[in-house]
Amino acid sequence: MTTVRSQDGTEVAFEKSGDGAPIILIDGALCYRGSGPSRPLAAQLSRRFTVLIYDRRGRGDSGDTAPYAVAREVEDIEALIREAGGSAHLCGISSGATLALDAAQRGVGVDRLALYEAPFIVDDSRAPFPPDYRRQLETFLESNRRGDAVRLFMRQVGLPGPLIALMRFMPVWRKVTGIAHTLPHDAAVMAGTQAGKPLPADRWAGVRVPTLAVVGGKSGAWMHNGMRALADILPSAQYQVLDGQTHMVKPKVLAPVLMGFFSGAPPSEPAGAVSRTTS
Repeated sequence: MTTVRSQDGTEVAFEKSGDGAPIILIDGALCYRGSGPSRPLAAQLSRRFTVLIYDRRGRGDSGDTAPYAVAREVEDIEALIREAGGSAHLCGISSGATLALDAAQRGVGVDRLALYEAPFIVDDSRAPFPPDYRRQLETFLESNRRGDAVRLFMRQVGLPGPLIALMRFMPVWRKVTGIAHTLPHDAAVMAGTQAGKPLPADRWAGVRVPTLAVVGGKSGAWMHNGMRALADILPSAQYQVLDGQTHMVKPKVLAPVLMGFFSGAPPSEPAGAVSRTTS
């Protein structure tokens, strides 16, 4: 593990493995290097690429300079891209996919963009997040009710109640409550995209790099609708379904798809079309 200094002075912890063109993996909510998909995914990808995984600010070994702003997280990615040599591929999962889009919009040296299940709610196929969701999180955290903040998040993303109740007895509960204070960060990243309305067409108007929008075949219709809507508004996007996968995607299934895309393999279908990969 080493660190890189972001523009506002925040130290961002990261680790690097492999050799080849650089890929930066961007986690979603409640994930960091020590808990989540990045490390096992990096182990697969590092056979052909240089892979950087990092702790988003406020998580793991990274700092968390106040006040928080999404732009600061984009600057963290920019610092990692400089560390990687000035350009890199980005792969974002869940809210990390939205953050990757924001980084590409800023034009910080992104070559290719792979996005797995950004949790957009673009229609009535599921209930929208409540308008005061972020404020609810902040209220719980101000009272040091970390568990309540995590439970609120898990209910909103659709985890069954019995599973949420059971999780407090699992080892992972200590990890997720330990970084519960970053849940409002993810709410800020997702702002304006979970209200059951079409995606803001101008938010990523500058994203012109080749983009792969991926969704799991077993994920809900709302997730498919959101990722297809994203592919429709980006000029160089390909939409792909991984059969048998859910939001908790298996790295061994996702990695070969990413390897092909980041190697520059031409898509087998036109931009925006559906291709399928079976697990």
